[in-house]
Amino acid sequence: MSDSANSDFVGLDRQLCFAIYSAGLAFTAAYKPILDPHGLTYPQFLVLLALWEKDGVPLKDISERLGLDPGSVTPLLKKLEGMGLLRRGRDPKNERQLFVELTDQGQALRPLVGEARCAFLSVLDGEASILKARDEVARITRLLQARLT
Repeated sequence: MSDSANSDFVGLDRQLCFAIYSAGLAFTAAYKPILDPHGLTYPQFLVLLALWEKDGVPLKDISERLGLDPGSVTPLLKKLEGMGLLRRGRDPKNERQLFVELTDQGQALRPLVGEARCAFLSVLDGEASILKARDEVARITRLLQARLT
C-alpha cells in the first residue's frame, strides 16, 4: 500500500480503538459527580458493581470479572476495605484464597447504580440505545479476545 493510501487510515478520528478509549474517558468523567460525594473512584465503583452482582467471592473471581490481574485489583480492595465498604479474609474452605465480601455499608451504596443509570438514560437517548451500544461493544470485545487466545 502506498503512503497516501495508508494516510487515509492514520487519523485518530478514524480509529475505533480511539473512539472506544475516548468513550471510556467520557464515562469516567460522567460518573465523577455521582461517585465523588461517596469518596469513590470509577475503578472502585467497578469493584463494587462486581460484588453487588455476586458477593462473597474469591479475589480471583473479581479479577476475572473485571478483566484485571489480581495485582491491579488488590489496591482497590484495600482502599475499599479502609473505607469500610468490604471485608477481605481467607476463604475458610481454601486458606490460599483471599475471600471478599461487602459490608452493610458497602451494600448501602447499591442505589448508586440506579442513580447513574437514570443520569445516563436521558443523555444517551434511552434504554434501547444504551443496550444496542453495550451489545455492540461486547461483541467487539469478544471478537478481540477470541483473536488473542
